[in-house]
Amino acid sequence: MLAFAPLHDVVGAAGTALSWLTDLLEPLADGTATVVAIVLLTIAVRLLIAPLTVAQVRGERRRAALAPRVRDLQQRYADDPATLQREVFALYRSAGANPVAGCLPLLLQAPFLLVLYRLFATDEGGTGLLDERLAGVPLGHHVSDGLAGAAGPLFVVLLVALLVLAWWSSRRARRASAAVGTVAGTPTEGPGAATLGRLLPLLPFTTVLVALVLPLAAVIYLVTTTAWSALEQAVLRRPQAAPSPADNSHR
Repeated sequence: MLAFAPLHDVVGAAGTALSWLTDLLEPLADGTATVVAIVLLTIAVRLLIAPLTVAQVRGERRRAALAPRVRDLQQRYADDPATLQREVFALYRSAGANPVAGCLPLLLQAPFLLVLYRLFATDEGGTGLLDERLAGVPLGHHVSDGLAGAAGPLFVVLLVALLVLAWWSSRRARRASAAVGTVAGTPTEGPGAATLGRLLPLLPFTTVLVALVLPLAAVIYLVTTTAWSALEQAVLRRPQAAPSPADNSHR
């Protein structure tokens, strides 16, 4: 347990911030103050880690730009894995790119999202959050606890929202992969690429499955952070216009 003491302290600090925000919103939001506080705190944390997301997207784009040259190397050195690996790393180095540049920011984001998950899914924050209610339904209520009364409509709306967001993200991932010939910034050819290409568009739908076992407070958080991720995809991962012949002639 000692190993998790720092995480517990951070979750407690986040719980204090949530309580302060709830009290601040109480005169305006009344019975929905806690839910509004969950949404606003989630957005605040996502804004805090937004520079990491930008760095991740930049890394993906650098790898996507190099993907055609990597495919050429894969074809040239198909029978020589050691030389292929050496040449690919040399290519990335000469282009000032890093094959793992898009992964590191993602890993750095994980602790922030873990803190929010523990705050909204457990009593660790010490806020009594899960005892609060929305439309008479405790925020600690799970789908498995029953869908009588307002619980049914609440969970249906949230799960449908997650399903729509998952469909949109999956569709966008497939289009991006087809447009640039890469999956998550890596070539669509090579060992495991076909499997990766089939699995990645399905990953957004795991949020719906996860929501089925989370309390209402955590499902609200999940919808908020997923919607934010979709917004980031639309803004940061929008298709880049290819340079026109006229532009190239001036170079």
